[in-house]
Amino acid sequence: MMFQERLKTVQRNISTVRSIIQVNEKLIRAAFGDKSIITQEWGTEADSIIAQLTQDAPEPRDWRIYDHCAVVTRLYAIYERFVEDLIREWIQVLPDLFPVYADLEEIICNTHRIGVARLLLDITKNRFGHLSVEEVIRGLFHGASGTGEKYELLPDAFLLHEQNLRKDTLDKLFADAGIFNAWSWVKKHRKIKHFVEEVRGSENTAEGELNELIDYRNDAAHGAFIDTILSSNALLELCDFVEALCQALAELVTCQIIKQQTSTGQAQEIGRITEWFKNSQAAVAKVEETTLSVGTRVFLMGEAYCQLATIKSIRINDADQESVQTIRGMEVGLKFDVEARKKLRLYVVK
Repeated sequence: MMFQERLKTVQRNISTVRSIIQVNEKLIRAAFGDKSIITQEWGTEADSIIAQLTQDAPEPRDWRIYDHCAVVTRLYAIYERFVEDLIREWIQVLPDLFPVYADLEEIICNTHRIGVARLLLDITKNRFGHLSVEEVIRGLFHGASGTGEKYELLPDAFLLHEQNLRKDTLDKLFADAGIFNAWSWVKKHRKIKHFVEEVRGSENTAEGELNELIDYRNDAAHGAFIDTILSSNALLELCDFVEALCQALAELVTCQIIKQQTSTGQAQEIGRITEWFKNSQAAVAKVEETTLSVGTRVFLMGEAYCQLATIKSIRINDADQESVQTIRGMEVGLKFDVEARKKLRLYVVK
């Protein structure tokens, strides 16, 4: 995936949060209840360790409130930063996808112009200290004037939101940058659906999960009385939700880039999966005229799905092949290094 490194950063940060939740839960239980957790690991030294824990530890409820507040605040920050980084990279790649400024979606140009105007009004504020007036207006001048100079879009002009990134704000932020129906993609994404249907048992919706995270975060950040303290398991589930949400959004933006690259000849659709055999993790694909080799990397795209996959094996007429030159309409057996499904389309980026 085009944003794999950013996703890895998200996963690493969330993994740290998970570890802290689990370690602190063990410490609380050891200090105020189940001493066997430490006894099993430290044996005869357990008593002195427990004594030190009990001496220096806060009250159990205060400790859990602190963990609750720290986790929801950190998870929201990870999510918000990831969204802004995604939009920032999308904005930066747009001049390569649309070399002529006038060919951009009208809403992108409008957002750009309004954003530049707002930045010029607020340029002296600390949050915009990294910008100069020349930087703010340069891209708009080169784009709107048609001078032939390659234009640039200033990401800051597209990130002037003041509200928490709930569903409607998230949708608008992406739509203003030319990516529409972001939340529709999110709620149909396989990992979000798994979380809502399997983990939560359909007791909530994706929008409801996001709203709860933001409500918890706002209470924690604004010093409100914390009357609901999430258990360690509930906090761990929030980690899973944020990770799934970030992956869904990364796949959305990747899909948009590949679609535009396809329209300009920078990428090419080369086939479609007609059968998927879950037990053997193998697919049958009907392909166009192309060359396929073991190790070739392709994008698999479909409804709320966009994954970079490596071809692990190729089979034609029950015979394994290292490489094959296909003709239009040919059926090829393929194995990938990721989970696939029927009706996904195969793309290669040139």
